[in-house]
Amino acid sequence: MALSAWKAFRFFDVSQVKLAEEENKLFLEQGNITCVATGSDNVFFGSADGIVRILSQAFKIVQSFKAHETGSITHMKQVQGTSLLVTISEDLSNEPVLKVWALDKLEKKTGIPRCQSMLSIHNGRKQFPISAFAALEDLSQLAIGFANGSVTVVRGDLIHDRGARQRTVFETEEPITGIEFREGNITTLYIATTGRISTLVISGRGQGQPARSLEETGCGVDCMSVDRSTRDVVVAREDGIYYYGLNGRGPAYAYEGPKKSISIFKDYIALVSPPKTNTLTRSNPLRAFGFGGKQDDPFTTSSFTILHTDLKFIAHQESMSSEIKFIFMEWGDLFVYTLDGKIFRYHEKTVQQKLELLYQRDLYVLAINLAQKLGVDNVQKNIIYRKYGDFLYKRQEYDTAMQQYLRAIDNTEPSQVIRKFLDTQRIHNLIDYLEELHDHQRATPDHTTLLLNCYAKLKDVEKLEQFIKSPGDPKFDLDTAISMCRQGGYYDQAAYLARKHDQHELVVDVLIEDSKKYEEALAYIWRLEPKLAYESLMKYATVLLEHCSKDATQLFVDYYTAQFRPKKDAVVVVAAPTTQGGIFRATSAVQNLAAMLPLPYMSLTSTSPTPGSDSLQKDTVTQVVETNTDDPPATYPIPKPRTAFSAFVDHPSEFITFLESCIKANDLSSEDKSDLYSTLFEMYLHTASSLKDGSTDRGTWENKAKALIEDKKVPIDTSSILLLSHLENFRAGTILVREKQGLRFDIFRSYTTAKDTYGAIKALHKYGPEEPALYPAALAYFTSSPQILDEAGEELDAVLKKIDEDGLMAPLQVIQTLSSNGVATMGLIKSYLSATITRERAEITSNRRLITTYRDSSTKMRDEINTLSTKPETFNATRCAACSRQLELPTVHFLCKHSFHQACLNTTGGMGDGEEAEECPICAGKNAMVRSVRKGQEASAGNHDMFLAALENSRDKFGTISEWFGRGVMSASVE
Repeated sequence: MALSAWKAFRFFDVSQVKLAEEENKLFLEQGNITCVATGSDNVFFGSADGIVRILSQAFKIVQSFKAHETGSITHMKQVQGTSLLVTISEDLSNEPVLKVWALDKLEKKTGIPRCQSMLSIHNGRKQFPISAFAALEDLSQLAIGFANGSVTVVRGDLIHDRGARQRTVFETEEPITGIEFREGNITTLYIATTGRISTLVISGRGQGQPARSLEETGCGVDCMSVDRSTRDVVVAREDGIYYYGLNGRGPAYAYEGPKKSISIFKDYIALVSPPKTNTLTRSNPLRAFGFGGKQDDPFTTSSFTILHTDLKFIAHQESMSSEIKFIFMEWGDLFVYTLDGKIFRYHEKTVQQKLELLYQRDLYVLAINLAQKLGVDNVQKNIIYRKYGDFLYKRQEYDTAMQQYLRAIDNTEPSQVIRKFLDTQRIHNLIDYLEELHDHQRATPDHTTLLLNCYAKLKDVEKLEQFIKSPGDPKFDLDTAISMCRQGGYYDQAAYLARKHDQHELVVDVLIEDSKKYEEALAYIWRLEPKLAYESLMKYATVLLEHCSKDATQLFVDYYTAQFRPKKDAVVVVAAPTTQGGIFRATSAVQNLAAMLPLPYMSLTSTSPTPGSDSLQKDTVTQVVETNTDDPPATYPIPKPRTAFSAFVDHPSEFITFLESCIKANDLSSEDKSDLYSTLFEMYLHTASSLKDGSTDRGTWENKAKALIEDKKVPIDTSSILLLSHLENFRAGTILVREKQGLRFDIFRSYTTAKDTYGAIKALHKYGPEEPALYPAALAYFTSSPQILDEAGEELDAVLKKIDEDGLMAPLQVIQTLSSNGVATMGLIKSYLSATITRERAEITSNRRLITTYRDSSTKMRDEINTLSTKPETFNATRCAACSRQLELPTVHFLCKHSFHQACLNTTGGMGDGEEAEECPICAGKNAMVRSVRKGQEASAGNHDMFLAALENSRDKFGTISEWFGRGVMSASVE
């Protein structure tokens, strides 16, 4: 590819280095600079007068010293990372002199750096100028090429001046134009002459062998340089640029025109071309290679070009008004020193700046290659891809544009690309992009929705299945994909997705809500783990009982009786009978389900007939069949039976089957038993009430209900049975339960509520002796209406008699009860009132006599107490009440008229000496009893609970209150 076809750019910013000090300007502008070297953040200038000047990054002279007394310094090398500097001076009258300087060690007398070693370089022939120089970084080997075609290698410890050996290793008739080292296990020397490029092993395996020619074409002085990254050399000739390695010539690039020098800077090649001229001095043919002749015309211009050979573009190109004398690199920049003493800095633009220049010219391919070469991050690369895609999109190259968008998918907003291809209806490109989004895990639910819509629009079922059946983790939002498949009518695919990712609940949702495959859904539920099966069963219980009542009921029974076993299936191969009308089709729900999606717990072991030579062998088909298993039921927490009750609404017969099966189960809690029996009783009554009165089936169900409540072991709540019997008008149940529970009053009230007077009379006769409260209730009922009063007849008198005899009601209560509704007349209760009044009068008379007696007794006692308290008492007793002998002093008399000898009193009362009797021994027992009774009354007077209990249980409330008044219940305590 000719260089003229390469794209040219200005990837470098050029600025002239400003020299602040006149001294710096002076020595640079004098034109006596003979060589330049860089390293360790400094620039080293060698001059014809043998002086080395060291400049800092600000181009200020930080140090200068006289390195050589005679000759000019023609070559220098600074050893990177050290303070060592190698200089070579030439004086054609003497051999070249090489010195090694330690810049950080100064001589005390002169103040100049210490010279570590010095030697004269032998050529072995007549003196010729040095045309090339190279050195290893440790200065263990140096190579010097001369214009007479010889190469001398110096080996030794030049740093510590421990001696060095010189040997001419190469000789030719052609001038040496370039020398470069290639380090490694074998140290090789690249040697360039005007006529050839050769390699020579100078240490390691192959040392001592003749030089090996790589090509029989040479180059000019300074036209060979080494690429440190590849360790190959680059050669510039008039017809082009060539790369050489140990094995020969590598890539070559055509570039017509003379070359004065070549330099390697980063990934670039810097070329200096002299002014184009067709005249060469015939008398001096070496002039074309840089030797001899007069000094070039200072007014001619040089062409300076910076190339990038890998990417084939010109990074910078310009013509210089003054000839370029030296090129050097330091501080990450390229510098050019011209003959007129000026220094120009070439600073490479940033990556972004270079890319922007390429964007302006729509050179996106080159931008991509440049970014990859520079190792920019993926984010920046993706920006380039996206811009390239936008460029191609504008040119309506949609397929190619999509390729770029796909490469930039990680850092591109998907909506920007999707919108473009939605507008142009490039649905195939859009599918490619959406699929790539899912592959990179960048898809959102909206992207999944759009992709599935695209599949649906194209009716590309194969692509859809390929997308959802891709191996590994899903590359899309699972819920969105399933939802879109369901919306688009792809129910089988939705069920497959849900099953593949263990979304068992969704599988059942699809089978029931979308596909309406109820039997398949039930078969799938039966193959799930207990917990998952229970959730799905409860969610769709009503639907499954509606369409698969028998199997659904059995599943309920198995689960709630701890007999649930997840079913397993086996794949078998059986003969496929054919009919004239078509092929055999599986009708089993299990087979249909297995054909649509993989079942859980499906055995992949298949049995097939052994192939044989029988020509009549039938065609076979694969079927999925249920297999019986002897495995024990799964272990899982059994839910309470009442949780399933709501599922059996509108399915009474299945509900009864479920309840009867659950009752037979073991380990039921008392609460569960109560729920089951109560609900079963209700269902018996509900079923019976739905049939005609008097029918045989109704009687059967009622008998079942009656048998439940007759069984003493059946834990049915009484109130529930009563309520249910009342709601279903099951009178026998109400009576039976109330009798069983002793609720005689409720039985009687049920008759009265139903206006069944004869039943009420029958219940009164049966339960009245044990339940006296029935008589007041019967009195109120018999007089509640004229009709009931007529039906009761003489029973009213019997009731009044019983109430009067047993004192069940006060007369006033009877009167109030009979007068509440105005049905009973005075004639009905005349005899009752007459007897009651007579009895009451007799009681009043008796009470009055008792009052008079108690009053007289109290008055007598008060008078006696008053007499004893205020008047003297005369004692007439003459005998001792203890011993019956005649009283003799000392004598003790008590107010109760008993008198005692003091000696008898001491013996009888147990009194000691000096003690006095306080109570008559004869009356002591009686008095103690009185005090005990009084103490008991006082204690009970403070026990209000006892008072209330006595009042509640008493038939004569007023009499009880009077009695407790006598005990002092209302008396005030006296402290």
